Amino acid sequence: MVSARQLAGLGYAKSTVIDWNEAGRLRRVHRGVYSVGHHDLTWEGRCMAAVLAAAPARVVKAHQPIVASHRSAAWLWDVFRYRPETVEVTAPKPRRSRRPYRVHCSVLLADERAVREGIPVTSLARTYLDLAATERPRTVRRILDRASDLALFDLGPVEELLARCPDHPGVPRLRAMLDIYRESPVLTRSGLELRFLELVREAGLPEPSMNFFVAGHEIDAWWEAERFGVELDVYETHGSRLSFEEDRIRDDELLLAGIETTRVTGPRLDREPGAVVESLRRHLARRGAA
Repeated sequence: MVSARQLAGLGYAKSTVIDWNEAGRLRRVHRGVYSVGHHDLTWEGRCMAAVLAAAPARVVKAHQPIVASHRSAAWLWDVFRYRPETVEVTAPKPRRSRRPYRVHCSVLLADERAVREGIPVTSLARTYLDLAATERPRTVRRILDRASDLALFDLGPVEELLARCPDHPGVPRLRAMLDIYRESPVLTRSGLELRFLELVREAGLPEPSMNFFVAGHEIDAWWEAERFGVELDVYETHGSRLSFEEDRIRDDELLLAGIETTRVTGPRLDREPGAVVESLRRHLARRGAA
């Protein structure tokens, strides 16, 4: 892909560009944007064409590069499952004419921009923030989870961006979604167990046995009469693929022994202790009546 402005910068006259277009050496994709020698565009070609076409007609001082953004950026970063039909770009000023791509208006700082597959794109942190304002929370959570699986997720730049852009509409949603990534490194299993037990006592629920062995497995919190248990999850001790597989086998074996268990994470215990208590109350009542 190439723009008329880029060709002019290389010394080609406007008449030469017109002649090449008529001869088929250049094929017009958007006004002032051409594919070179071909017309079968890949999605990435369409994306680059939109980035070039959304640029201002005249070069301005301190011009901010146009970048692919939102779903298009997520796809280029490989954290979005479905390739978008419509290309989305972000420009510092709105574009009023109708275009076959979508233009968002925002001024981006240097650390909010990157390059992916040769295409200018929003940084991952900025991509998360933009999508938090436009997509369903479930979609954004999946994107964050995908980035984490690919070892692309870095909480630091995201936190810095949230602090710098407090008025962005995506801030409240994204901040809430980051709870599971903010788990304190000093949060140990024993510390989580202590907080859980204190919460149970304050709620007036029957006190469980802690770290109790039953049916060949150790259960973090165990109610003998109800044959019900709670597993207290800390990502650092349950985050490997092996642990994931072993936990599922363990749950199945306990269920076959007539024991039901549920899982409570540290972030959830902090975020919604009342909901955790109510869930426990209902589980114990149901199991007691069985």
